[in-house]
Amino acid sequence: MTSLPITELSTRARDIFRLVVEGYIGTGQAVGSKTLAGAGGLNLSPASIRSVLHELEGLGLLAAPHTSAGRLPTEQGLRLFVDGMMQVAEPTAEERAAIESRLGQPGPIEAALTATSALLSELSAAAGVVMVPQREPRLAQLQLVPLTAGQALAVLVGADGSIENRVIAVPTDLPPGALEQASNYISAHLNGRTLAEALKTIRAEIAGGRTALDSASRDLVERGLAVWSADAANRPVLIVRGASNLLDEAAVTDLERVRQLLDDLENKQSVAELLDAARAADATRIFIGAENRLFALSGSSVIASPYRDRDGKVVGVVGVIGPTRLNYARLVPMVDFTAQSLGKLIG
Repeated sequence: MTSLPITELSTRARDIFRLVVEGYIGTGQAVGSKTLAGAGGLNLSPASIRSVLHELEGLGLLAAPHTSAGRLPTEQGLRLFVDGMMQVAEPTAEERAAIESRLGQPGPIEAALTATSALLSELSAAAGVVMVPQREPRLAQLQLVPLTAGQALAVLVGADGSIENRVIAVPTDLPPGALEQASNYISAHLNGRTLAEALKTIRAEIAGGRTALDSASRDLVERGLAVWSADAANRPVLIVRGASNLLDEAAVTDLERVRQLLDDLENKQSVAELLDAARAADATRIFIGAENRLFALSGSSVIASPYRDRDGKVVGVVGVIGPTRLNYARLVPMVDFTAQSLGKLIG
């Protein structure tokens, strides 16, 4: 397999190679010499075109599927096209507005992340993916407010002013002041710390008997903190939307590849590990087919871009996953713009 630079191809070979790749990306089908002969600007006979196609195939840039006389770009050919020939098309005003509008909807950050993956799926006709940031916000206080017999509202206030609510079960025979005592104790240990830091300290104090809390208040402290610890542990590391988009007309002739891709997407931990490789990138990264271990069998591509918080720290990755005939020129800047917009939202 060669690492031939695009400049080593003749002008005629470059033109034909570009038309084959663009035709494949547009239709998902092999492109034949008759189709190319009818394309504007070549002024070559089908025989001359076939000769160039044979040359490009010998270089490992094109391949001929058994069921067609046409040619498809190989993964190596797609890489050459992406790195040396592709001219990106910036998102349209409508696409930018759609992205910013969807991300601007009120609600928790998880809702915005889900909306992001769904939107990318709609705009790309592929699967949209977002790797959820592993956030550990600094906390200010936790209030336990009585609701009904057996229920209380746990209100967690972040140092950044964010507020989250959870309903927890509490004993029906709580003594007066137990909720307030537990709230004050938790808040005193939460102030300026992450939940993990506060939880470690509080549990050590309770286990060592270094607290004046009575048994009822100790139970409330454990319940109040457990709500958020379980919630953080169960949050998905990856949100995938739009996998059904992969079952388009072009997929009918390649159902085994699509089945393999859908199976790959079910393995969210592995997908998250793949996206994690994009965290260190300064810009959008493109993985084509066997360039990534996870999608080597399904021959799929990934376009992924890291998004950052207000301090410039990478907190997650956003992208699309689909067949190798993804419209890279359109999707690369779209994923990049989405990552920038999501970073502004994360703050």
